[in-house]
Amino acid sequence: MHDITNRARFLRAGGAALVGGLLAAEPARSAPAAGSQPTPDEALKRLTDGNRRYMTDSAINCNDNYNRRLETASGQMPFAIVLSCSDSRVPAEIVFDQRVGDLFLIRVAGNIAEPAGIASIEYAVSHFSSPLLMVIGHESCGAVDATLGVLAGGSKPPGHIATLTDAIAPAIRKVPKGPDQLDQAVRANARYVAAELPEESTIIADAVRANTLRIVAAYYSFADGSIAVI
Repeated sequence: MHDITNRARFLRAGGAALVGGLLAAEPARSAPAAGSQPTPDEALKRLTDGNRRYMTDSAINCNDNYNRRLETASGQMPFAIVLSCSDSRVPAEIVFDQRVGDLFLIRVAGNIAEPAGIASIEYAVSHFSSPLLMVIGHESCGAVDATLGVLAGGSKPPGHIATLTDAIAPAIRKVPKGPDQLDQAVRANARYVAAELPEESTIIADAVRANTLRIVAAYYSFADGSIAVI
């Protein structure tokens, strides 16, 4: 984020070094064959179609992974990267009705773009040419709610929890007060992170400029299980 601390900058540099080391350490492999990944629009449709199946209790993929384990034992080619909250009610493979190996997941409370998460996204973009990156905020997010409390004059949370609120604060500082403030703040945070990722990573920015990666923000509703692009 633009107001990232010196410590976070150091960690981000460490994350970049980590992903660089991973890229160097892994045995060389050929680039994915042309057409082996869907287009960004096709990848988004696969997610939205899967979410529709989940909403209507007609899932066909997420509970059918016995053979899929063997299919993916020697490698993976996830068609989408999902950055979502650690909340136990937002399991991406289930809510999108996808199989083992279909999604490359980064989960952290508040779906923030922290250094190790950015490095993980870079890894997926570099290794698998995953064409879609979705940042998902969700209804009643506790990390966002805690940040609103800090911005309203409350004390910082204890321990490392403050790392979350510090990261979320720039995204929601201008959200007006009102009965739907938390809901609007969750959406603002997801959009902010989606917009900031190319600013924080040249690997992500280059893929976006080349039209090989699309980044979208989304919102998950608990009651009906819907995920909507925002």
